[in-house]
Amino acid sequence: LRFFFKSPQSFALRSDSKSPGCGQKSCSSRSAAPTPPKRRSSVLWSEMLDVNTKESLSTKEIKRQEAIYEMSRGEQDLIEDLKLARKAYHDPMLKLSIMSEEELTHIFGDLDSYIPLHEDLLASLGEATKPDGTVEQIGPILVKWLPRLHAYKGYCSNQLAAKALLDQKKQDRRVQDFLQRCLESPFSRKLDLWSFLDIPRSRLVKYPLLLKEILRHTPKDHPDIHILQEAISIIQGVLSDINLKKGESECQYYIDKLEYLDEKQKDPRIEGSKALLCHGELKNKNGHKLYVFLFQEILVLTRPVTRNERQAFQVYRQPIPVQELLLEDLQDGDVKMGGSFRGAFGNSDKAKNIFRVRFQDAIPGQSHTLQANDVFHKQQWVSCIRTAIAPFHRSSAAPELPQLPELSEEAEENNPSVPNVPARRRQSGMSHMELDESAAERGSVLDSERGGAGKPHRTSSGHRKSREKQLSGKRKETLV
Repeated sequence: LRFFFKSPQSFALRSDSKSPGCGQKSCSSRSAAPTPPKRRSSVLWSEMLDVNTKESLSTKEIKRQEAIYEMSRGEQDLIEDLKLARKAYHDPMLKLSIMSEEELTHIFGDLDSYIPLHEDLLASLGEATKPDGTVEQIGPILVKWLPRLHAYKGYCSNQLAAKALLDQKKQDRRVQDFLQRCLESPFSRKLDLWSFLDIPRSRLVKYPLLLKEILRHTPKDHPDIHILQEAISIIQGVLSDINLKKGESECQYYIDKLEYLDEKQKDPRIEGSKALLCHGELKNKNGHKLYVFLFQEILVLTRPVTRNERQAFQVYRQPIPVQELLLEDLQDGDVKMGGSFRGAFGNSDKAKNIFRVRFQDAIPGQSHTLQANDVFHKQQWVSCIRTAIAPFHRSSAAPELPQLPELSEEAEENNPSVPNVPARRRQSGMSHMELDESAAERGSVLDSERGGAGKPHRTSSGHRKSREKQLSGKRKETLV
C-alpha cells in the first residue's frame, strides 16, 4: 500500500565482496580485517559547557539549548551527506561511465544545489550563538529561512521516478558492484545510496518536531514564544505544499504506466486524477496477483507486466467509479460466491482478510473478491475505500436496494464475453493527501491519512429462500 510506504528500501545487494577489478590480496585483507564504519559525534551540548556556565543555567534552559544545538548539528550532518552523495557516488559513476549523465541527473536531481540553502541557516545560527555557546533567540532566523524550503518541491516530486530508475539500473552488474563496494566502505556508515538520496526528505519532516521541542522548553515570557509558533505554522504549510505536489507527481507517474486492453476501459476520471488515495498488491479469487489503484474518483484493478525491462500495469476489467462502487467487508471463512471459497486462496482451508468490490448494478463479471496479505492491510484498504465513497452516500439517502442476483466473479482473466460497463462522468472529486509526520515522527513525507475502519459486517451465505427472507427485512450486505 502506498500510504504505508515510508522510505522505499528494496535493494538486494550482493553478499560477496569480490569484484572483477579487485585484486585477490586486497580483497582477502579486507575480508579478514574489515574497516569499521565512520561514526558521527554524539556529544551533547551540555557536555561541552564549562562548570560555571552550566551551573548558571536552569534545567529548562539547558534543554532548550540542547534542542537548538540538535537543529544546528542536523544541518551540519545534512550538508556533509549532500556533499558525500556527489563526491562518492555521482562523480565516480559519471567518470567511470557506469551511468550516463542523463541517468545520474534523473536519479540525483539537483541535490548539491541545496547545500548553500542549509549552509545559510547554519551560518545564521552560528552568528546568533554567544561566546558561552547559548542562543538567545532563534525564532526570527527560522521565520525568515523556512519558506526557502519550497525549493524541495521538485526534488521530492521526482523521488518515485528516481527510485524506479535506480532499481532498474541496479540490474547492471557494474552498477551493482560499485554500490556494493561503496556500502562496504567506511564513509557509507552502512547506508546504501538511496539512504543518502532520501536524507533531505527525512530531514524535512523533522523540522516540525525540532521546532516543537524548542518551543516546549521555551519560557512563556520569552520573546521567541509567538515567533516559534509562527515558524511551526510556516513549516507545516511548506510541507503540505510539498506533499501535495509529490502526491500529484506520484499519481501521474502511475497513470502514465497504465495499459488498456480495450478502449472502453479508458475513463476521463483516471487521466484527470490529481491524488492517489492508496495502491498496492492484492490477490483475486483465483489467487492471481493484482495491483490495485484507488484514485480520488475511480478504482482501477491492474496486472503488473514488464515492457522492455520497465514495469507497467495492464488494466484488468472495467474500472469502477467510486460513486458506483459497492464495498462488502467479508468475514474470514467459507463464503458463497457462486462457488465455495474453500481452497480458493491457496492451501488454507478458509479464505482470510478478504473484501469485495463491485458495481452497484448487478453486472456479471464485474464483482471482484480481493485478499490482502494480513488483517492490517485489509482494514487499511476497507477504511480507505469507505472514506472515498462516503461523500456520495452522505449527499443522498441510499434507496432500498432491490433483490440482486448472485454475481459470478471472473472465471477467466480478460474474458471477452464479459461486457464492459459504460463509464459515467462525475464532476465532483475528493483530494485526500496529507502530510504524514504528525506522522512526522514516522519519517515519511507522503502518507495519506485514513479514516477508521468500521465494524465488519457479515455477508449472508444461506440458501436462496433464506436470502430472500433476509433481503425483505434488513439487508446483510455492507453498503458503504
